[in-house]
Amino acid sequence: MPQGNTSNPPAAKSRAQQTIESLARLGLPRDTLPRHIAIIMDGNGRWAHMRNQLRMFGHEQGAKTVRDIVSECARLEIEALTLYSFSTENWSRPAQEIEFLMNLYVQYLIAERSMMMDNDVRFVQIGRRHGLPQHVLDELDRTSQLTAANKGLTLALAINYGSRTEILDAVFTIAKKVQAGRLDPAAITEQTISDHLYTAGLPDPDMLIRTAGEMRVSNYLLWQISYAEIYVCNTCWPDFTVDELHKALRTFASRVRKFGGVPKG
Repeated sequence: MPQGNTSNPPAAKSRAQQTIESLARLGLPRDTLPRHIAIIMDGNGRWAHMRNQLRMFGHEQGAKTVRDIVSECARLEIEALTLYSFSTENWSRPAQEIEFLMNLYVQYLIAERSMMMDNDVRFVQIGRRHGLPQHVLDELDRTSQLTAANKGLTLALAINYGSRTEILDAVFTIAKKVQAGRLDPAAITEQTISDHLYTAGLPDPDMLIRTAGEMRVSNYLLWQISYAEIYVCNTCWPDFTVDELHKALRTFASRVRKFGGVPKG
């Protein structure tokens, strides 16, 4: 009888090999990339409407885009990726859409844990926990606990997040420490504020990407993006591919970051 192919299947590529290949496709050295990328994932509803679909269809497709972008950022060894998923203002949306989004977060977290573990991704949530449904909190906590020891990309999902609320919460906590005698007001610095924000422990974003062409920051990481390079593209989030990410990163690498000073040379 003729023998079938008995050779072993090719071994899965190591993370190191994946990084080399992604950097080769990008065409940039690793040290030209941002440490922390923040993204406003805009245009899900618009994308759906252009296809005569309900907004929920756009949110579903947007979740698939998240997987691709998170995986590529992990391969490129980006230190942190923060995604604006649900703002404190989004509670004003129709109840049906809010319920759909909350269930979508649960489905995403459950489905993507294996991807996070395979790519050494550490997951955190930023934003107020109060107000989120218990089943969402449960899956956020399970995912955070499962990935807590991972050393690669930190994926921060901004859910029930608003930057003014974040700053207010930080000021309140600092004021309580002063009131209790545990903090000298004269010792308060910019770093003190940063250490009390939801993003404490993460570097400030070097780059802010906004999709769907909107030219505003929408109450997102207002303290943290003080010196971030802003990149806006007309592509709606469900169509934001790895190639679109690479285009943004090439733009970032071409910019001269002065931080208020004069560039050298």
